[in-house]
Amino acid sequence: MKTNAVSKTYGGRIVLNMPEIVFETDTVHVMLGSNGSGKSTWAKILAGVLDADGKTAPLAESCHVGYLPQRAYAFRMSTEKNLRIAADDREREERLLAALRLTDLRKAGADKLSGGESARMALARVLMKPFDLLILDEPSAAMDMESTMLAEKAILDYKKETGAAVLLITHSIKQAERMGDRLLFLKEGALAEDGPCSARLPSPETGALKNFLDFYGG
Repeated sequence: MKTNAVSKTYGGRIVLNMPEIVFETDTVHVMLGSNGSGKSTWAKILAGVLDADGKTAPLAESCHVGYLPQRAYAFRMSTEKNLRIAADDREREERLLAALRLTDLRKAGADKLSGGESARMALARVLMKPFDLLILDEPSAAMDMESTMLAEKAILDYKKETGAAVLLITHSIKQAERMGDRLLFLKEGALAEDGPCSARLPSPETGALKNFLDFYGG
């Protein structure tokens, strides 16, 4: 599916200037960039929760978009009922609860979960439905390593099952290496690099990406 070129301006300052992008099905598109580089802004525009300049439509074609924002939220009901808000599919619900180790918490009030549990619940909820494009903004930021591994497997299983294009925003170089097919690197609101993760992560073409990898990769 194809996006339109979009921009976003705040207070007279251009914070995002993205070209057209073609998202490939059954592909994890990893987006890297420093804080303030425009990653979350673009995600919100693609998801339809933030208008681009001129209210330009972000997508050039009709498609079903799912979106998980940075901050996980929980409705004041049980964990399982949170999932049923997305879809009433009991078989899928059971699989996701088990995959993300939430089965024992299914009757617990979702608004009482810990940060990591809430993040897993929110991920399970968005994975309840098939989407053409699934946007995940730092989905494992609040998780420990064990939960992160569970989340990554659940996302990859979802991609394989649905054939969705996944846009995964992360600061973790290791996560990008483990999950990414295609790398989109933003620098000051612009797309600085675009190519296969397998090629660009070990051998960046720009100094900006090299500096980012050196800083965040240790």
